[in-house]
Amino acid sequence: MFTNLTEKIESVFKQLRGQAVLSEQNITDALKEVRLALLEADVNFKIVKDFIEKVREKAVGQEVLKSLTPANQVVKVVWEELRDLLGHEQSALHLSSQPPTVIMMVGLQGSGKTTTTGKLANYFKSDGKRVLLVAADPRRPAAGDQLASLGTDLDVQVHRGTNEGQSGAQAVQTCKDGVARAREHGYDVVLLDTGGRLHIDEELMQELVDIQTGVQPQEILLVADSMTGQEAVSVAERFNETLGLTGLILTKVEGDARGGAVLSVRAATGKPIKFLGIGEKMDALEPFFPDRMASRILGMGDVLTLIEKAQENFSQEQAQALQKKVSSNTLTLEDFRDQIQQVNKLGSLDQIIDMLPGGQKIKNMMGAAGGGNAAVPEKEMKRVVAIIDSMTPKERRDHTLLNGNRKKRIAKGSGTSVPEINRLIKQFLDARRMMKSLVGGQLGIGKKKKKRGKLIRAMNAR
Repeated sequence: MFTNLTEKIESVFKQLRGQAVLSEQNITDALKEVRLALLEADVNFKIVKDFIEKVREKAVGQEVLKSLTPANQVVKVVWEELRDLLGHEQSALHLSSQPPTVIMMVGLQGSGKTTTTGKLANYFKSDGKRVLLVAADPRRPAAGDQLASLGTDLDVQVHRGTNEGQSGAQAVQTCKDGVARAREHGYDVVLLDTGGRLHIDEELMQELVDIQTGVQPQEILLVADSMTGQEAVSVAERFNETLGLTGLILTKVEGDARGGAVLSVRAATGKPIKFLGIGEKMDALEPFFPDRMASRILGMGDVLTLIEKAQENFSQEQAQALQKKVSSNTLTLEDFRDQIQQVNKLGSLDQIIDMLPGGQKIKNMMGAAGGGNAAVPEKEMKRVVAIIDSMTPKERRDHTLLNGNRKKRIAKGSGTSVPEINRLIKQFLDARRMMKSLVGGQLGIGKKKKKRGKLIRAMNAR
């Protein structure tokens, strides 16, 4: 989402770092470029103006200009102000001390509200909580059907009103009944999926106020489409004035939105962004960390989030089993495929690279290597999985069985060619050798340290 903004800001900082000495004029010129980049990213003009002024005040101070690395100090100032603009620190959901916690989901029609409600249900369920979904959009029966389908997929109960399709007033009673059911049956969280509505429709906005009064939710979350840019800010302001929002969830941030909504909505409403929707799958919901997002925008990556995702998808036992296979040189094509599939669970290759420091440069190099197409490695990974899936279990476990006839059969089954299969086997063997040398090196270092420790203890004993 922040591709263009990140590229432009990185370019500005590169020019600053190229200067041996910084002056107030150097910094002012650089901030003009940053200002232009933010405006092109569709960030609110007033917010950009305030942001640049705060950065300029700190960046032209003697503490920065007289430091040993003034350019790096300017980057640090920009990062701090960007983090503060985004909310300074993570704002977690407020859970009631006396369950159930009631969370009211609101937003425009088509913003991804029902899908996000399902994602949030999955988020709580994976944390071991019992969740009840409430279909509170009686005007659109299909909304209840969609929520019921998500509930079935997630193995989560869904409460539906008895008179859907008749009156908006039924929504209030449905929410009350849903909360009562959750309280009676010991649910931890209730998610109210209210109907999508225009923020200028007074009657429908009043319906939300009536639901809020009737159930007293702990959280009122606005689901906003980040692709709408500045419009997302005006929508958030209107919903906040009417309901007193407790937070926002921005959807479709994995798309090609310019990022203005993410950077503007917190400053405009004073309400924190709690989650980001980063894809269509039910696990594609990411808690929002202002400091990490600021690092991503400035091209510094987000290694912490990547580590957390890896810990969620890779167990200690899996890591140890893999290390054992690598060190004994018994890694098979089946293991190779499983590792690719595990990596895919972390997100798309694009998303993973964005979390690495200098991720945009990596993508640019990949694009150049792929003839301008940065998605080439992603397609290659899918092709590799297809080839290995076309093998028999015996062939996956022992690649030496792959003679000419077997390769022809596999090529036909995977829609590839024999040279592609030969290339895959070579890549697999190269990767296995490299992984073994890395693990062997680590083991060697460990042994050396152990010997050195024994030697030191023996000397001390003398």
